[in-house]
Amino acid sequence: MKAAASTWSGGPAARRGRRPGTPARRGLVAALAVTQTVGYGVLYYAFAVVLRPISEDLGVSVTAVTGALTAAVLVTAAAAIPVGRWLDRRGGHGLMTAGSILGAVALVAWSQVVTVSQLYAVFVAIGVASAMVLYQPAFAILVAVLDPARRANALLAVTLVAGFASSVFFPLTGVLVDRHGWRGAVLTLAVTYAATAIPLHALALRHTGPSGADDAPRSRRSGAGAGLAFRDPGFWLLTMGFVLQGAAVATIGVHLVSYLVTLGHPPALAATVAGLLGVLSVTGRVLYTGLARQLPLTVVTAVVFALQAAAIGALPLVGRSTTGAIGCVAGFGLGFGVATIARATILAERYGSHRYATVAGALATPATVAKAAAPLGTAALAAAAGYTTVTVAAAVACLAAAGLLVVLRPVGNVAP
Repeated sequence: MKAAASTWSGGPAARRGRRPGTPARRGLVAALAVTQTVGYGVLYYAFAVVLRPISEDLGVSVTAVTGALTAAVLVTAAAAIPVGRWLDRRGGHGLMTAGSILGAVALVAWSQVVTVSQLYAVFVAIGVASAMVLYQPAFAILVAVLDPARRANALLAVTLVAGFASSVFFPLTGVLVDRHGWRGAVLTLAVTYAATAIPLHALALRHTGPSGADDAPRSRRSGAGAGLAFRDPGFWLLTMGFVLQGAAVATIGVHLVSYLVTLGHPPALAATVAGLLGVLSVTGRVLYTGLARQLPLTVVTAVVFALQAAAIGALPLVGRSTTGAIGCVAGFGLGFGVATIARATILAERYGSHRYATVAGALATPATVAKAAAPLGTAALAAAAGYTTVTVAAAVACLAAAGLLVVLRPVGNVAP
């Protein structure tokens, strides 16, 4: 068993033994692709479908119910750093398995709430579970298991499949609500999540180890790890860049339909055009991974963010036509899901696998807070100055994010 653990953690046994493309490792990637898809679909996207039914059932405003999801996102952000430290010290097997159990129990409890306070308590638990089972720990495991040449493809595979979570779980949850009501729908989703995530995490991750534990001496000599990252000004430039772009993406994701309607498009068309964001996010991830094989990761990411700035900045100018609106949304959508994979690959390349999860958690915390807070702040901005101002602000944020990535020193210049 010790030999197996050493193999999976990417240490000496991995270099002597199993090749990175073995069926066992492909099975790990496949298992994480499934659990991320179901996890995001059930723990995050399903909420939008049951939002109004919950509001009507509990007799409270939609805003009050929406606050529960905001609370969950903020709890996930707060848990990112301790989760990262756990991953670096003990690995992801126990953490993700326990998180799956917590998530399933919280979903069952969600289906039984009768007050807003109970709903918020449940979503605090869902926020903790999300920190334990979604992208951050999944990526940390892949970074620990795979050599650098294989990471990009593995991360792409997981995010490509998980990119369809909303496409699957929006309609699935809608059908379940129609047939069983919102409580029956959530209970069914709880069973679905438990039946997939718990066994897959328990079995597929059982030989994974801490992030780069076996490579710690080498990583420290080469300047990798959390200590270097936090002393490197480039880490804080990266953090600010991803915070700005994440805030812009969250803002557009929430307010795009409303803005398209104010530009004169029928609501149904506005919703259809906005739906391109999810579809093109998958395309963008494929293009990003292909370009990243030829160009520096930060350069490719900066170009994508700049494209987003140009696309959404042009929306007030050309968005009144259907063609113009589609073109702008398509351009912005190409970068809609890129930050997820870019953040993981840039951090792994820049700082190595040693203490990767702690570094990633430190960056994820402010980025997740921005994701939760930006739509609320920009809603107030829209009320005061209009949606055009919000769109221009999102464009400026994406352009600033691109600029921050451009001024980063090359990886080779990062010194301990």
